[in-house]
Amino acid sequence: MTANHLGFFLKINNMKNIVGKGDIASVLPKQNKFLFFASGVADSSELKESEYQREMDLLFDQDRNSHIVYFSTLSVFFNETRYTKHKKMMETLIKENFKRYTIMRLGNAVWGKNKKHLINFLKDKIKSGKDFPIYDEYRYILYEEEFLHWIHLIPQWSCEMNVTGRRMKVIDIIREIKEGLI
Repeated sequence: MTANHLGFFLKINNMKNIVGKGDIASVLPKQNKFLFFASGVADSSELKESEYQREMDLLFDQDRNSHIVYFSTLSVFFNETRYTKHKKMMETLIKENFKRYTIMRLGNAVWGKNKKHLINFLKDKIKSGKDFPIYDEYRYILYEEEFLHWIHLIPQWSCEMNVTGRRMKVIDIIREIKEGLI
């Protein structure tokens, strides 16, 4: 990615310390202590290699002397998909190439508009009234308030943070969506 493209990304946010414009970037605080890298692959089912390459190219356009905060996923611990392999690789690249870093692995955000995120996906399925498979699985549900709480606790030194949120069965998430609780 060229400097002109990077300038475009930063201009979209009107903040010099946030790279990205999606759901995570939309709630980040305006401050200059950290470089928030919130411009990753947003769809965990993504198959286009160009999307993975885009994130990597954008990462290497960043100032390696800054304290970068990279948003990863908790699923790196329990899935072996194209997406999680990429996230693991990005975490390694950050650790090897940046002076200071925070790797923040997140649960499923309940805010935002990205239709590929779990909560919005489930809301759309429920709204459509069509049947869909419900797996007997747990997911971690993260509210904006908790996310921001942990953002404000990022230390000045390099670290990794697992911000889980609430562990819930998918059927319970669906029930809470229907009840208007999520």
